[in-house]
Amino acid sequence: MSGLNVSLGYFLTVVVFGAAFRILFRKCPRLSVAAEFPASFVLVACWLEVQTIKEVGEWAGGLGPDVTLTILFLVLLTHGVICAGATGNPSLTLMNFLLLETHTLSTLLALAAQFLGAHLALLGAGYYWALELNDMHMIKNLMSRECSTALRVSLVQGVFSECVCAFIFYLIYLSLKRRSALIRVPLVAAVLTFFSHSASDYTMAFLNPSLAYGLTFYCPGFTFMEYSVVYWLGPIIGMTLALLLYMGHIPRIFTKNLLYSQKTRFRVPKGEGDKKKK
Repeated sequence: MSGLNVSLGYFLTVVVFGAAFRILFRKCPRLSVAAEFPASFVLVACWLEVQTIKEVGEWAGGLGPDVTLTILFLVLLTHGVICAGATGNPSLTLMNFLLLETHTLSTLLALAAQFLGAHLALLGAGYYWALELNDMHMIKNLMSRECSTALRVSLVQGVFSECVCAFIFYLIYLSLKRRSALIRVPLVAAVLTFFSHSASDYTMAFLNPSLAYGLTFYCPGFTFMEYSVVYWLGPIIGMTLALLLYMGHIPRIFTKNLLYSQKTRFRVPKGEGDKKKK
């Protein structure tokens, strides 16, 4: 239990750090794009600790899968609350770009901030594990160079898994986009937790390129390019297909609706039509 208390203290520290940065960026509207940095940092840093609990917590601290899933859901829920307005997810950033909600420069800056946050979170977690505050971290520190990859299938199966999960998730996300945060945030957290558990034997369904970069790109077994194809290309394809199916077109590329016919709201009465013909 003491090991779990150390992890909870780590989660609290990371969340406070992210919340402080969010408050700072809110006071400076010009730095609104930089809010993606703490959003990505918090998500990756917390998920790394959840991954540690999952890998070694069961036999080093007596923590079962139910504890891991509960913690993951709470992490995603907290992230959705404190990082409202920032996603920490390059796929969502690209979706907003395709929806004409952001400009090219702001999109590129947001992507850079997300990957920077993920990289610094990885470095920070490595320093935290090196302190070896409990048995889990001592074992994790010994295993850090030989971490197990989240990609446990072939490249084709991996791309297919990430693409299908992303397609379903972003359809749900788009349908919830206009809903109240009280409904949207818990449902999104629950769906992501479900996908992570369901795809644990395949790709872990990160559905987030910067998150995958921080969690599994440094693990041996596949090259950087192979990881990129699965965890970057897969979610982006799934997101694009979901956007196309949901809206019928992609505003950034097509102005015409390709799937759904546009019905006119007002019909001209037959009498008026006859008068115009006369």
